[in-house]
Amino acid sequence: QVQLVESGGGLVHAGGSLRLSCIASRTILSVFTASPMGWYRQAPGKERELVATITSRTDTRYADSVKGRFTVSKDNTKRAVYLQMNSLEPEDTAVYYCYMRPYYTDRDSWGQGTQVTVSS
Repeated sequence: QVQLVESGGGLVHAGGSLRLSCIASRTILSVFTASPMGWYRQAPGKERELVATITSRTDTRYADSVKGRFTVSKDNTKRAVYLQMNSLEPEDTAVYYCYMRPYYTDRDSWGQGTQVTVSS
């Protein structure tokens, strides 16, 4: 089973930036390369929100709430997915989770999450 580990969260002031990383292990390169991945987030009292997806290096999709501010990217050699977050707002405060949907299954795998807190 694939294992995903997120890092890069922390406390930042409004207007600041953070870069989240997701490193995948227990997956071969061909599976990692072919599998859709991305990020979602969840804050207390709010529904889980899909933030960004990436199906290839040039095929990305973003939630309306983060368009123009967040960028998702992928490094297949490092088996890593990144989320660059700029112009952060207090509303971005949440636990951010990395996910992968292996191309051969309908079940998503996800990591333990990393906390992002944006202060005003």
